[in-house]
Amino acid sequence: MKYLFAAAMLASAVVGFSEAASAAQGCGPGWYRGAYGGCRPMRGAVVVRPAPVVVAPPVVVVPRARACPYGFRWYAGRCRPF
Repeated sequence: MKYLFAAAMLASAVVGFSEAASAAQGCGPGWYRGAYGGCRPMRGAVVVRPAPVVVAPPVVVVPRARACPYGFRWYAGRCRPF
């Protein structure tokens, strides 16, 4: 009996979802339900252009030498004494 009940529930769920999908929210094909409940036409396809490719000359970054005075060392972002 429980298998028959489960099969009936599954069948009713499948039928319910298939009808709701074909109804298009009650507005028909090509239309959708707006924010205030009215039917609004769907826009055309959205076309996104690819961004232009910019080729720049290579940039060489040379790190600056950290020079601390005698008796100091570079630690935690600044010169600190030993």
